[in-house]
Amino acid sequence: MTSRFLITAASVSALMLSACGEAQTPTTEPETTPPPSETMTPSPEEAMAPEAEGTTSLPSMMNARASIVGDEGEEIGTANILEGPNGVLLRITLNEGALTPGWHGLHLHQKGDCSDTGEFKLSGGHVGKVDGGHGLLNPEGPEGGDIPNIWVAADGSAGYEAFTTLTTGASLMDADGSAIIIHENEDDHMTQPIGGAGARVACGAIE
Repeated sequence: MTSRFLITAASVSALMLSACGEAQTPTTEPETTPPPSETMTPSPEEAMAPEAEGTTSLPSMMNARASIVGDEGEEIGTANILEGPNGVLLRITLNEGALTPGWHGLHLHQKGDCSDTGEFKLSGGHVGKVDGGHGLLNPEGPEGGDIPNIWVAADGSAGYEAFTTLTTGASLMDADGSAIIIHENEDDHMTQPIGGAGARVACGAIE
C-alpha cells in the first residue's frame, strides 16, 4: 500500500512540475508595435537653402522711386515702383493739398525729365506709344504707358496703387529713364491721343 501511494504521489508531483514549467515558458513571442515613421521637418535654414542646380528661380526685381513735383516745382508726393515676375507695381502717395479733388489721368512717359516745371513736356510721349492705340478700353491698344486714373480726396491727398503688365522695368529704366505724369482731368481710356486728360499738372522722374 505504501509503495503504491509513493508511486502515485511521485507521479502527481512530476505532473505538477511539468505543468508549472509549461506555464512559465510563453508559447509565442509578445507582439510589439513598430515605432511610427519619423516625419522630418526642414529647419528654417534648410527651407531657405538655394534651389538645386537646374531649377528655375524668380527674376531679379527692379525697385525704383520718383519724387512727384507739382506745377510750381514743389514736391507734392512720392512714388515707388517695384517689378515682379509678371508685371510692374506702382504705389503713389500725394500730400494734402497736392491736387484738386476728383479723378486725374495718370500715364508713364518716355523720358525721366521733369525740369520744365509746370509744362512737363520734356517727359515726352507715352511709354510704348501706339498711333491711335491710346486707352485701356481701346481695341487698337492699349499703350505701354496707360495706367488707370488716380482719385484725389477732398483734402487734395491721395493713396494709390496700380499694377500693369503693359511695360517692364527695363523699359522704364532705359538710358533716358521715364516719368510718371498726372493730368488735369480724368482719362476716358478711348479718346486720342491722351483720353481727354488735359494739361500735365504733376511729374515724377523715375530713378
